[in-house]
Amino acid sequence: MSSNTKGRTTIDVGADGVAVITIINPPVNSLALDVLYSLKENYEQALRRDDVKAIVVTGANGKFSGGFDISAFGKLQGGTVESPKPGFISVEILTDTVEAARKPSVAAIDGLALGGGLEVAMACHARISTPNAQLGLPELQLGVLPGFGGTQRLPRLVGLAKSLEMILTSKPVKGEEAVNLGLVDAVVPSNQLLGTARKWALDILECRKPWVASLHKTDKIEPLGEAREIFKFARVQTRKQAPNLQHPLVVIDVIEEGIVSGPRAGLWKEAEAFQALLHSDTCKALVNVFFAQRATTKVPGVTDLGLKPRRIKKVAILGGGLMGSGIATALLRSGYPVILKEVNDKFLQAGLGRVKANLQSSVKKGKMSQEKFEKTLSLLKGALDYEGFRDVDMVIEAVIENVSLKQQIFADLEKYCPSHCILASNTSTIDLNLIGEKTKSQDRIIGAHFFSPAHVMPLLEIVRTQKTSPQIIVDLLDVGKKIKKTPVVVGNCTGFAVNRMFFPYTQAALLLVEHGADVFRIDRIITKFGMPMGPFRLCDLVGFGVAIATGGQFVMNFPERTYKSMLIPLMQEDKRAGETTRKGFYVYDDRRKASPDPEIKKYIEKAREMSGVTIDHKMAKLSDKDIIEMIFFPVVNEACRVLAEGIAVKSSDLDISAIMGMGFPPYRGGIIFWADTLGSKYICSRLDEWSRMYGDFFKPCSYLAERAAKGAPLSLTTDPAKSRL
Repeated sequence: MSSNTKGRTTIDVGADGVAVITIINPPVNSLALDVLYSLKENYEQALRRDDVKAIVVTGANGKFSGGFDISAFGKLQGGTVESPKPGFISVEILTDTVEAARKPSVAAIDGLALGGGLEVAMACHARISTPNAQLGLPELQLGVLPGFGGTQRLPRLVGLAKSLEMILTSKPVKGEEAVNLGLVDAVVPSNQLLGTARKWALDILECRKPWVASLHKTDKIEPLGEAREIFKFARVQTRKQAPNLQHPLVVIDVIEEGIVSGPRAGLWKEAEAFQALLHSDTCKALVNVFFAQRATTKVPGVTDLGLKPRRIKKVAILGGGLMGSGIATALLRSGYPVILKEVNDKFLQAGLGRVKANLQSSVKKGKMSQEKFEKTLSLLKGALDYEGFRDVDMVIEAVIENVSLKQQIFADLEKYCPSHCILASNTSTIDLNLIGEKTKSQDRIIGAHFFSPAHVMPLLEIVRTQKTSPQIIVDLLDVGKKIKKTPVVVGNCTGFAVNRMFFPYTQAALLLVEHGADVFRIDRIITKFGMPMGPFRLCDLVGFGVAIATGGQFVMNFPERTYKSMLIPLMQEDKRAGETTRKGFYVYDDRRKASPDPEIKKYIEKAREMSGVTIDHKMAKLSDKDIIEMIFFPVVNEACRVLAEGIAVKSSDLDISAIMGMGFPPYRGGIIFWADTLGSKYICSRLDEWSRMYGDFFKPCSYLAERAAKGAPLSLTTDPAKSRL
């Protein structure tokens, strides 16, 4: 193996007769195919050499291995890289070479041993770990199962119930817990790791420590009858929690095969299942999401200029309502000092109280210690004026959606804040050029659009105008990352990316209902498709006031393609405003449990009358598939406009926006990825057909029509050299 290849392993034999094999493939020592081939070569060399008595496997730079190289997935799926024959890694290398070796081996684990990394470690005869190392099998998050023997070895090391939990939830355990579970044999500090592992390997050789082949351990496995009960329970839970997914059930079958027919049969079933799942739509979708999420921080013309993010030492937030207090919570949790400004003391105390309550709930859930809570809270200061703003590096405005109020605020900020300060607005609908109209600082005005609740939802839309400087965007991308959000950079327009893509979601549902479809059936079908809730339940949650205000913006800005329904305003007039008033499309009990309300029929009839629409009897007979397409194809259509106008720089950013901003099911790969699995031709022809029946709301945009005419995919990547996975 030449030393300049990116991924490799090295072998180093010490005077004690221990060969240390080190996995080297920065940043996380992922197991690319060349790393695995090199591991096999060096292992065979260690077994051949007379000066080697025992073997230690470890990873370079404080990390054992983050697992199989995910960028190889696309190559294997596309056939650009030849797949190793089934069982080559799990049986030939790890079982018949590593585990069956006549020389003992110990894995020395620091940092992380995830997926294939942990599977390599489990094939060794013992494992020594550092206390904070992360050990786990997260393969299900990518639509596959552990493919290097993990489905057979983990149950034999930690027992069936714990192994099913670890694999089905993809949750890693720390070294300290792993030793109690039996997954590792001892925990030592980093600086003693290699020394301890070497000694342990020699102790196995001298019979002072047990020589254990994990694959053949049986003491942790329940008797067959009991085991079958555990599998039955796991299947019931899985069907309940992930009704649209096959691969978690496949993993249970594979583990069961090993228990019933023996571990070797289990390994072969695992190899066969891995191959099948690798080529499944779910795996392709989840791999798309994995790379799309990492690509959001690459913005051509911004992040490729060599700019370094500046250090943000202090942040001010204007407005302590739900959004402002949520944003403050997210910043404080990541160690940013925050000033929260309100207009009067009553509002200020309420805002500070919300932040405190948010942090306290972390303490209650055991995610934060009391000491950390007090330290975090001490970073928060309240203010009623701009005096403390003279040394802030960033301000985020989160007041009500009122243009003249925001204009006044930004004029004030320009006066009081230092000239390098980033001036950000959390507006969800108002044009940023309008907000900054009365200032001379338009190069540092930017949108920082959080989703509610801001300290929970993972997405941050960074909205740039024509005038926003690249440095400001780079700074905000860095803050986004530090507060553990996925930032997506978008252009300035009504609704930006998420709200704009999804305004047809509610409108399509209203159109269907006025034409005779059932409200509650629509919600059921959309939830079954994988959304957290249907469009009507969502309206109840956000409240009719917000629904009408944002809906109004789209009606005003895109009049030719909005469906104007009076249904929600009619209900609001009658003191129904959604969940807060306990009545919307649903009625809510004391525990906020929703039940369908038959009373809404009268409002639907009135709205239908006002729209001049007659019931179309075909609507009552629509299949689930028709309803899904009639609700989501208009969303795809609007997403195409967002791409064509350059509001989003690449389609993968819209995939992530739909998943993280609206809860689109990740196992469908994102809105554009999902659309491409159905094909632009099909989507365009359906929209055409509906626009003839129900008007311009469904009319395909020119971008969609052009792609359909060529039979081309809708996806756009900014880097033409990187074909889509």
